[in-house]
Amino acid sequence: MNLLDNLNPAQKEAVISNDQYIRIIAGAGSGKTRVLITRIAYLVQERNVYPSKILAITFTNKAANEMKERIKNILGDPSGAVWISTIHSLCVRILREDIQSMGMPRNFTVMDQDDQKTILKEAYKEHGIDKSAISFGSMLDYIGNNKGAEITVDRAYVLAGSFSGEKSKAKVYEYYCNRQKELYALDFDDLLLVTVKMFKMFPEVRAKWARRFSHIHVDEFQDIDKVQYELISQLAGTENNVCVVGDPDQTIYTWRGADVNIIMNFEKDYKPCKTVVLNENYRSTENILNGANSVIRRNKNRIEKDLYTNRSNDDKISHYISAGEEYEASWIANKIAEGHKLGKKYRDFAILYRSNYLSRAIEKGLLDEHIPYIIYGGVKFYERAEIKDALCYLRMVSGSDDLALQRVINKPKRGLGNKTMDTIFERSREKGCSMYEVIRDEELFSGKVQETISKFVTMVERWKTVASTKAVFELLEMVIDESGYRRMLEDEKETERLENLKELINDVQSFTINYPESTLDEYLQLVSLYGDKEESLDGDFVQLMTVHAAKGLEFDTVFVCGLSDGIFPNERAMAEGNRGVEEERRLAYVAFTRARNKLYLTESSGFSYILSKARVRSRFIDEIEEDYVEHLGATFDYGKPKDFVVSPNSPTNKPMPQMIPKSTEPAARWRKGEQVIHGKFGDGIVLKYENGFLEIAFPYPHGVKKIMATHPSIKKKTA
Repeated sequence: MNLLDNLNPAQKEAVISNDQYIRIIAGAGSGKTRVLITRIAYLVQERNVYPSKILAITFTNKAANEMKERIKNILGDPSGAVWISTIHSLCVRILREDIQSMGMPRNFTVMDQDDQKTILKEAYKEHGIDKSAISFGSMLDYIGNNKGAEITVDRAYVLAGSFSGEKSKAKVYEYYCNRQKELYALDFDDLLLVTVKMFKMFPEVRAKWARRFSHIHVDEFQDIDKVQYELISQLAGTENNVCVVGDPDQTIYTWRGADVNIIMNFEKDYKPCKTVVLNENYRSTENILNGANSVIRRNKNRIEKDLYTNRSNDDKISHYISAGEEYEASWIANKIAEGHKLGKKYRDFAILYRSNYLSRAIEKGLLDEHIPYIIYGGVKFYERAEIKDALCYLRMVSGSDDLALQRVINKPKRGLGNKTMDTIFERSREKGCSMYEVIRDEELFSGKVQETISKFVTMVERWKTVASTKAVFELLEMVIDESGYRRMLEDEKETERLENLKELINDVQSFTINYPESTLDEYLQLVSLYGDKEESLDGDFVQLMTVHAAKGLEFDTVFVCGLSDGIFPNERAMAEGNRGVEEERRLAYVAFTRARNKLYLTESSGFSYILSKARVRSRFIDEIEEDYVEHLGATFDYGKPKDFVVSPNSPTNKPMPQMIPKSTEPAARWRKGEQVIHGKFGDGIVLKYENGFLEIAFPYPHGVKKIMATHPSIKKKTA
């Protein structure tokens, strides 16, 4: 079979072009990997280019391995000579051969993140720096930024001036650099920086490597940063052929250095440059594609291209509006359950969100419907460290068990070492009581250690005293504030972990509203049901992930949830103005184009604890042309849900109502004395309806409950 048989005209043009400089603008799902592989095979088979003269740079090991496998299927054994690797792996190969020119041995050590943290621990110990004062993450960012800006240790001290915190960072930077020299070690940043520096210092080394190749290919070119671009330029020289493949509309990593202007300006840096646009999409249906196009077209800094597809159907993008996060999650779970009953695999479904904290409500909705799921590239909400820490603090109020005490007594750091904890543990074994009872009732230590423990006990005892007078979410806020836990995360600039904590408070607040007479113990028991689920290993899961993690993937059916301004687009990006919103719009474009056959966009009304205000629909939904989208769900003013009719047919055994648009006929209102049925509490009688909430009397032991009138677990009892 001819190499070019299965290519469309634009793909064929990209493959056979003999121009020295080629920029391939490859839209989502347009077959860019096929084009890149076919081009390499074409150079070998038709242009008689030696395989060893071809370099293909990718940005993940997975992509590199996939490319190697596919080229091997075409070329056979000669494919092994083609240089296919990540840019970091390429640098390692270059440095192993020539780093001696920089005074380093060829058997240098490549440090991973754990190695870096080990050095930081040594430095912190030597200089008496507390990790709670400067987190490892922020310190590694500081080191990486200094190296990237060519700021020496001496210069770092000058820039630190008289600021003690900055001086501490400079000391750690000095220790880190000296330790690297002692160990003959390079971190991941160094691999590129040292290679670029070596090529600058020794032109003959650069020229040698430039001669190794005649054709350089770079995949995902929209995601490269300035250092990577400089390295590619050094290897390209003036003689080599350069082919770059990417999509400016999918530049979503500017926060880690990617610069969309690099691909935009490539034709200015490499003249004359041929640009080929791949705009036939083989992945998505027409309505999905047109909807995504109508959104991304709003961006100004892009190369004009409208993706088209021959995959036509009448199924529009579905936009679903719910009255709250829990309803949004329930609706998504019901749709998946419905699809599964019709024969779809769970792995055909993906749920995408802008930030990790948004998985909380979705996970609950799936667990309630017994739908297996995995978090792709992430950790389940209730298994995240900060959530476990906060819940263990609540357990200190509730039962003060040993596991909770051991987890939180040094979070944030209180200077209690292993020896102290061992002493407390042994004493508790002697007395046959809990470790907390030991430190509450006895003074085992003296000086600062005893003072610290006494303060901790006093704090916990105060929480126990007020627990019965406060709602659980109010207690949680008090605990994370007074314990210093929130301040610790703020000082470490752990924005995502702080968002997760806010979402936990939101979760507790929803629980308090729905079950106003419930206790702290009942909440902790409920959470344990969600947090301790054993994962099935049969391989069929719904996949949950951030949009960033979804880049490069595709699914039959995609739900993009949490589409509110401030959430998606992200509030911080919106504060940056047009530049930030354009990046978020590219992210939305990536999210929408992950779907092959069906795309759902969901949002919820009501107050957002994260935003500290009522949610407003994402502008990205409004930017979709009406021909390509259908609007479903409750009709409401934001923050004030209106009545809606409930579908009597639910796709699951559980009575989970589905919200549909309100009819023109007046909906029946709740009346005092009306009989209802609740999914958990059973039959009840309405005592009062006020501001969207019902007071309902249920049989013993439940008593009177205050519940949202729109809650999916409650409905009117029919005769």
